[in-house]
Amino acid sequence: MIIKEIIQIGNPLLKRKTELVTKFDSMETRRVIKSLVDSLRYHDLIGIAASQIGEKSRIFVTEVRKTKYRNLKNDKLRVYINPDIIWLSKKQIIIYEGCGSVAYAKLFAPVKRPEKIIVEACDENGNKFTLKADGMLSRVIQHEYDHLNGIEFTEKITDIKKIMSSEEYQSRV
Repeated sequence: MIIKEIIQIGNPLLKRKTELVTKFDSMETRRVIKSLVDSLRYHDLIGIAASQIGEKSRIFVTEVRKTKYRNLKNDKLRVYINPDIIWLSKKQIIIYEGCGSVAYAKLFAPVKRPEKIIVEACDENGNKFTLKADGMLSRVIQHEYDHLNGIEFTEKITDIKKIMSSEEYQSRV
């Protein structure tokens, strides 16, 4: 296992834009993917981007599933290399988000995002794919995609008065 500490908000590494991956089969790319998957599961997250563990690669992973914060419908582990969101629905919804890089996922706040998206990316083998996503998967993809561009979810909070601790969030959900 390659478990990495999650970089916290305020660290300039989170503001750094990531770099395109050009060698999909390199040991370096494989190491970053392994670190992301192991860290995602260890920290009980449903998404994590390379920048959150101090890596420059334009990679994130998602694995929507039940966690200590949410009881979600499972979605398989997915690797996104050099992702690009190519379509956003006009309809937007507000959902509470947390982040491993913000107080170690101990803070939740409402964020407005498009309900559905289409993302293009490459998988861990360099195969290009297109995925239409809605629900929590859409939300997680957008959140992790923002990380690759140096954006934290705290910049998108719709109502600062509605921020709550993870414990309070759990009691209400």
